[in-house]
Amino acid sequence: MTMEDIFKSKSVNFDRLKKFGFKRTKDVFVYQKDILDGDFAVVVEVSIDGKVSAKVFDNGTQEEYVLHLMKDAVGEFVGSVRTEFEMLLNQISDSCFERDCFKSKQSKEIIEYIRKTYGDELEYLWDKLPEAAIWRRKDTQKWYGIVMIIQKKKLGFKTEELVDVIDLHTDPNLNVVDGKTVFQGYHMNKKYWITICLDYSVPTEKIEEYIDLSYQLAKKKK
Repeated sequence: MTMEDIFKSKSVNFDRLKKFGFKRTKDVFVYQKDILDGDFAVVVEVSIDGKVSAKVFDNGTQEEYVLHLMKDAVGEFVGSVRTEFEMLLNQISDSCFERDCFKSKQSKEIIEYIRKTYGDELEYLWDKLPEAAIWRRKDTQKWYGIVMIIQKKKLGFKTEELVDVIDLHTDPNLNVVDGKTVFQGYHMNKKYWITICLDYSVPTEKIEEYIDLSYQLAKKKK
């Protein structure tokens, strides 16, 4: 596993970096940990724009060790260094970084609205679908929103362009589906769910109204 894979589609949380033990030096946060009984040290740096770099040093010679980065380097020792190195990076990724798959400005507005209004964070449930996540109520554990990245042609558009979309519960009696800006639920029950592109084709305030309704509907037992 490469460092790029470990931190893919994630953004840094600087407060968590500090709690983890990173120290700020000018525009870089630095963390160092000895591994393999102190024979080696891993130095991880995170820049203020979220870029991550990491190196392994031999504590005896103070020289950089690089064999663990070479795919064709094998053996028990290099394997041990590689394992310790990747374990630390995965720990930092899990502890100090957040998933950041959804890049559109409106997606971020919606994520922040739900965070502030309901205190809920996205849950990424599927390893094979890293660009899909859900929100659920804490009391009933029912989903009330799904956000994902799909091709617009799956909603009937004549383009393979990718777009962030949100799926929400709805009351079918409201007849909100128009097939142009509000669509029948993608990958969900088409009678009770709607899909909206998060590209400002529907104003954020209107989507927030749909979210509030979806949240209330998720309270009901069926």
